[in-house]
Amino acid sequence: MANNKLELTWYGKETEPNLEPRILVEDSQKSFSVEPQVSLIEPNITSDNMLIHGDNLLALKALQHNFANQIRCIYIDPPYNTGNAFSTYDDNVEHSLWLSLVKPRIELLRSLLSEDGSIWISIDDDEQAYLKVLCDEIFGRNNFVCNVIWEKKYSPQNDAKWLSDSHDFIMVYAKNKEVWRPNPIGRTPEMDSRYKNPDKDPRGPWKSTDFSARTYSASGDFPITTPSGRVVNPPESRAWATNKAGYELLLDDNRLWFGPNGSNVPSKKTFLSEVKQGSVCKTIWPRSEVGDNQEAKREAKALNPNSPFPTPKPERLIQRIIRLATKEGDIVLDSFLGSGTTAAVAQKMNRKWIGIEMTDVVYSIDKPRLDLVISGKDNGGITKSIGYEGGGGYRFYELAPTLVVDDIFGEPIINKKYSPEMLASAVALHEGFVYSPSKERFWMQSHSSENSYLFVTTMHVNSAVLDKIENDMTKDQFLIIACKTFDEECSRQYKNIVIKKIPEMLLGKCEYGQDDYSLNIINQPVYDDEDGSNEN
Repeated sequence: MANNKLELTWYGKETEPNLEPRILVEDSQKSFSVEPQVSLIEPNITSDNMLIHGDNLLALKALQHNFANQIRCIYIDPPYNTGNAFSTYDDNVEHSLWLSLVKPRIELLRSLLSEDGSIWISIDDDEQAYLKVLCDEIFGRNNFVCNVIWEKKYSPQNDAKWLSDSHDFIMVYAKNKEVWRPNPIGRTPEMDSRYKNPDKDPRGPWKSTDFSARTYSASGDFPITTPSGRVVNPPESRAWATNKAGYELLLDDNRLWFGPNGSNVPSKKTFLSEVKQGSVCKTIWPRSEVGDNQEAKREAKALNPNSPFPTPKPERLIQRIIRLATKEGDIVLDSFLGSGTTAAVAQKMNRKWIGIEMTDVVYSIDKPRLDLVISGKDNGGITKSIGYEGGGGYRFYELAPTLVVDDIFGEPIINKKYSPEMLASAVALHEGFVYSPSKERFWMQSHSSENSYLFVTTMHVNSAVLDKIENDMTKDQFLIIACKTFDEECSRQYKNIVIKKIPEMLLGKCEYGQDDYSLNIINQPVYDDEDGSNEN
């Protein structure tokens, strides 16, 4: 530890993947909407959400260019590395490998978070401690918010060798804890039920609260005569919450309660109409408030009876996270989309969303589920409780194939699967330009600043082509031309035009041909109605 900082080390930690920036290609046949499409980056609430199929590490890299510092809430439910043989994720990954796979993903996720954003990570006991130290390193220990305890089971696991686990963790970090603040959670019927109105006060239900103060003060130490004539004093070593003048004001305003017979020690009346319509969230989340595994499985089975996802999360759990972390119109991201719960709940709560799923579950479970939600045909989960009736939509994207491949002689060439438009967009992404072709000038294909442009072409570039372009440029404009072939003299023809050859200009910058950085993804799940808990 030459840098003298506390950190978690493991074999392979320093081996960072050199990721290829991939473009996302929309499959318009799979995109779905019941409303006109609108740009996701516009400030208004839109129907243009993103459902992405592909390796989630490469997909996060693809999002980085356009969505860095834009995401308000990230929720992920990565494989827990418990050794359980899930049929979608192979969870039996050795600790160091698991950490090596998780680390670059969390680093990319952090880069996508807005300054007032937060990340929520579901995890269990097996990797929670390691993940905490890793996230301290990535986010800074000062940006750790809390560890939420979620009650995932009700009945004990009777065949447990040691203790029956009944909870999972949700680890919460802020991008900047000094800026981020959670929203209050909505009041529940149970909270409101504590407010009564035994004296039929016209201001409505109220709850009695202690009228004494823990800290003694002489001004608050005086006798009070109750309506029944009984004289009472503050409890020993305490004082009343106000001085005598304050007491008289509360008494005149009928804000003190002396019990049904008028002889009790006074308590203060706190009216339901005057309390905040929300409360500070606690770190223990009981199943009665946010659901449990069995509720999640029932929801999954109702949506897909023949092949439901085996390890879903209940909609009420994700609802609480999104409610705490976002407001309407914010972007929610889930890069381990699984059964699609995060996207479904975000849609119902009028948030924008981006979901990434690496397996074919995206076709068999996620897309059908989200189509039902948007069409207003999903009546399960939180639909009825929030009055959701459908609407919106999403665009479906596939991760583009690798840009550079080897020919039969082992020489690097541009992948033939790339159309000219895909090639121009991909090279722009590699070079840090924004692909936005001009309708007036063909060479203004991508830009990085007001006067700096990139033009990618498959045609041969000669002096005549350069003359035509240069005559159309102003003196303060600069252009890079990326092409497969060009005449040698062109490289010295104009000082404000630089010519680079593709794919040579792209080599050595990243790892091409690597399509799978996954967590040992295998076959689609086979649903098991029980979770092995021997629940009674």
